[in-house]
Amino acid sequence: MGPLDDIRVLDFTHVYFGPYCTMILADLGAEVIKVEPPWGEVARFYPPLVGGVSPVFLYFNRNKKGIVLNLKHPKGREIALELAKRSDVLVENFKPGTMEKLGLGYEDVKRVNPRIIYASLSGFGLSGPYSKRPSFAPMGSAMSGWYRLTGDIIDPEGPPIRPAEWHGDLDPGLWAVISILAALRHRDRTGEGQLIDVAQLDCMIAQTGVSITQRVSSHGR
Repeated sequence: MGPLDDIRVLDFTHVYFGPYCTMILADLGAEVIKVEPPWGEVARFYPPLVGGVSPVFLYFNRNKKGIVLNLKHPKGREIALELAKRSDVLVENFKPGTMEKLGLGYEDVKRVNPRIIYASLSGFGLSGPYSKRPSFAPMGSAMSGWYRLTGDIIDPEGPPIRPAEWHGDLDPGLWAVISILAALRHRDRTGEGQLIDVAQLDCMIAQTGVSITQRVSSHGR
């Protein structure tokens, strides 16, 4: 039981960024159905393995149901669309354009379920000069200035420093959850679904707001 126990989420995510988002939704009570390829999601094999399974995979995929689908096969796509038809939320974090190539893009899903909330999570968003580039946590953290700010805390004259955890994945995952909850509230009021575009870089820049404001307020000093 939980505040989202009447919500079904179709989860096409992998590694950290997307699975962290859907993990939180599952913790809040949503029925999360994780879709994996026949060879398994890549995080299953992140070392060290315990009993043949990665603790990383176990952590990020707790409280979820699972289904194996070959999305490149017509039958796999058919089943995926049928699940999407019966879901409230779809979350994916493939490189932009991948879901469209599979016939599972927002417009494809919207045709069978106009009320769907479709969250697309990526490094640099669905449009713009970097949109087609893959991304991992260090890229968003470095490009946003996050590592530079962390280094300044230790030594303003020293190098950028990476924190212990992968903030470039985990923090955007939280922003994605906030966006999905807001979209659910909007749908409750209007009946409308929507496409959500969550970019790692945007989220990490947003979290440097205090430092940016201090810099601007002090005229660049």
